[in-house]
Amino acid sequence: MNSYLYDGTAEGLLSAISFILDTDAHPEEAVLAVREDTLFEEGAMVPTDTERASEFFLRLRHDAPEAARTLFTFLLAEKKGMEGSLVCYLMLSLQSGADVNAFLTDPSVKEIVATAKKTSRELHRMKGLLRFEKLRDGAYLARMEPESNILQPLAYYFSRRLKAEDWFIYDAGRRTAARWHQRELRFGAIEEFTNPPHSEDEMKVQALWKVFFSSIAIADRKDSRLQKSNMPMKYWKYLVEKPGE
Repeated sequence: MNSYLYDGTAEGLLSAISFILDTDAHPEEAVLAVREDTLFEEGAMVPTDTERASEFFLRLRHDAPEAARTLFTFLLAEKKGMEGSLVCYLMLSLQSGADVNAFLTDPSVKEIVATAKKTSRELHRMKGLLRFEKLRDGAYLARMEPESNILQPLAYYFSRRLKAEDWFIYDAGRRTAARWHQRELRFGAIEEFTNPPHSEDEMKVQALWKVFFSSIAIADRKDSRLQKSNMPMKYWKYLVEKPGE
């Protein structure tokens, strides 16, 4: 059983997995972890090779397109400690092709697919829950704190839906943002974030929405458990009708 280390990036992870699958006689037994620079750390450091990582992903997309989509979604989850399962999953993907996600009796496949599906559900949910608020300068701002790093696919989705508007999406947990301006999408980090003032129209709309939300509620039919199932409380923070709940 051989041990390997990588730098913690997605490119480094794919570089290491490609190296392991190409050179290790028993890749399913390999141990792969992020390099922590600790005193008793063991393992051979696999250097990040962007070209190698890209070639590996293209090979996977050609030979096992469903696995490539699963891999992309899995990486958005930013889960550490699952590298060994990912090595086994990708090894099976290249061996079995399109059918690998059906091998749910394999622990590695089950773990990777379950994590990817959870991230996909969060991405789908945020497409409906994300709230854009109009600012004084005419731009729109949406804030969120998702578990997975879904900013990029979410921003690309809204770049197709809100082409004519200027907007920002801010991931408060990771302090990263996407900006759509003049039909160009950009991503960047924000070290310090200050809530910009809302426009007068936005304040009026929010006040009306709160009244509407309260007036349509039927107390006798309130089902908090069902509500939390459809819209988990972790997403309520940035909803106008449930601020701070």
